Amino acid sequence: MKKPLLGALLAVLLLGAGTAPVMAASHDTVAPTTTATNVTTPQVDVKAVDFAGTVALSNCSGSVVRTPGSQPSDPALVLSNGHCLETGFLGPGQVVVDRASTRTFSLLNSAGSSVATLRASKIAYATMTDTDISLYQLTSTYAQIQSSYGITALELNTVRPVQGSAIKVVSGYWKRIYSCNVDGFAYQLKEADWTWKDSVRYTSACNTIGGTSGSPVIDNVTGKVVAVNNTGNESGGRCTLNNPCEVDQNGTVTVRQGINYAQETYGIVPCVGTGNKIDLSRAGCALPKP
Repeated sequence: MKKPLLGALLAVLLLGAGTAPVMAASHDTVAPTTTATNVTTPQVDVKAVDFAGTVALSNCSGSVVRTPGSQPSDPALVLSNGHCLETGFLGPGQVVVDRASTRTFSLLNSAGSSVATLRASKIAYATMTDTDISLYQLTSTYAQIQSSYGITALELNTVRPVQGSAIKVVSGYWKRIYSCNVDGFAYQLKEADWTWKDSVRYTSACNTIGGTSGSPVIDNVTGKVVAVNNTGNESGGRCTLNNPCEVDQNGTVTVRQGINYAQETYGIVPCVGTGNKIDLSRAGCALPKP
């Protein structure tokens, strides 16, 4: 997972290896680190993608996000990974809803400069089951952030990302933007004890590193958030910590060393109700429940 190791001396050092679970698979495939889609889809920017609205956490990246139905007076939300919580990794099957938090976030402008410190009132939702997301509710509204700092929230797209589309992964932690394409999707992505569903696989140009966890993945055409960056296979290991593997519908395992992944975010939208409250009982909401 793309979270820096506490006390690491080099920026590229990540969390150490863990123990992989026993997996039922018909056979293993070691895939090349590059695919044909790396060169066949041109990088065409329609929307300007910069750092505005992204945030830096103490250990990860994130972004201030809204749904199409969010109102200016609603308390703003910050999107990151479930494995980026201040309390540490969540266990398989664990879901956090409405847990008090006073965590702070450094808000960035378009140039990547910090313009404010935002504060959470609670962890509105977090899990590492089926997906790897956290949503913090802030003490500030969207209108207050816009009025004080001239920064608007990034909008979550309502549809699944498209294979081959040009994307950018924007890290507030490193103030770095990665450009690549959606290479495809992993039916299941397994890493140590965790399993994520329908994960986005990047082409190799998005060689994200520790600290990029939680970065918004932005579609170049719409400028909307389509996923949240969360992990990659560092050393070719099979389904171990920092070495996720793909498992298809038939149980075939594929290892793609050097390839990185994100979790789709369109499924968040149906779960956000009036006042930006997370409501897991809303129609269409399929996020894991406690």
